[in-house]
Amino acid sequence: MQWQVIVPVKPAVQAKTRLGADARLARAIALDTIAAALETPEVDRVTVVTGDVRLAAELTEGSDATPDRVTVIPEAEATGIAAAIALALDQIDEDSPRAVLLGDLPALSPADLGTALRAAERVERSFVPDRDTGGTTLVTAGPGVELLSRFGDGSAVRHAALGLVRLHVPRDSTLRRDVDTPDQLDAAAALGLGVRTRQALQNPES
Repeated sequence: MQWQVIVPVKPAVQAKTRLGADARLARAIALDTIAAALETPEVDRVTVVTGDVRLAAELTEGSDATPDRVTVIPEAEATGIAAAIALALDQIDEDSPRAVLLGDLPALSPADLGTALRAAERVERSFVPDRDTGGTTLVTAGPGVELLSRFGDGSAVRHAALGLVRLHVPRDSTLRRDVDTPDQLDAAAALGLGVRTRQALQNPES
């Protein structure tokens, strides 16, 4: 099964305030997440919804860009993750399996994402909780099934209440290592960060 993956990304200047990240680091985290999704054999296409002009340019014009497999939907105004997801769903065939992946997984490995997506094939709707806060990093919907999501603080409980099946993804999976705080970034770094995040940490914006 080949998945259509939606990645909603806030403008970098608004993102990662709890992390204390500069715009370059916030953008790098999103780009590494998207790159891992594109390297996942189970992923057919990635749709990125963002109001970050520089991020959009890197995805569509960068030297390592793969525009044939990436759709960038610009947001004139960041109105929240639910609105961003709705924008993407309007452009994706409902007969395709769809997933929403949050863009704050700088250590994400294609193998871990692929394992979760293969498990998701066995149920109509599913979710993967993050490791630390009761949030969610991934929701899925099978072909012809409406995608339901309620992202935000404590979203794992809300997704379970909606009837999404919790996938049994190991607690140490890179898919559960979202980054909102310095401690979470350190924990992700222990698993191995993506190249852009490493570079941004080595050469922060002044």
